[in-house]
Amino acid sequence: MADQPIRSIKSRAGIAGHPLHPTVVHFPIACLLLVVISDAAFLYTDDPFWARCSLWLAGIGALAGWLASTLGLVDLISLKRVRYLIQGWCHAILAVMMLSLASLNWLWRYLDTFPLLPWAMALSLLTAALVGLTGVLGGMLVYDHAVGVDIEDKIRAAIDDD
Repeated sequence: MADQPIRSIKSRAGIAGHPLHPTVVHFPIACLLLVVISDAAFLYTDDPFWARCSLWLAGIGALAGWLASTLGLVDLISLKRVRYLIQGWCHAILAVMMLSLASLNWLWRYLDTFPLLPWAMALSLLTAALVGLTGVLGGMLVYDHAVGVDIEDKIRAAIDDD
């Protein structure tokens, strides 16, 4: 049986045909993964600078992540073909779980009611693992299902170049 041609699914949350969700997710991903590194630096050096870095990285990562998830939610709700994809729902559910943990991690650090380690480090590691799983599912949506990819315009441009 021949492979079915992939039809693209254009994003509704975009500017000039460019989807915003895959553009803005990189910043919260970087921040939330760097929390693990700054926690490890704090654990190694016992320098409060690294604890402050973790606080800021966790807060900025969670806030930027909620913004990125809002843009992704627009596509999940408004695009019928995305709503039918199990990977879309799994991606969204894992993202909410991950951002809830990231927000809890920031709040825990902000209130400073408990010692930072080992629980905050465990939250950071769990958040990083969920970032990875969520990213894999997001990649599947883009590469396997062409969500947010405008294949038709690229094919037309390639034909026009010939």
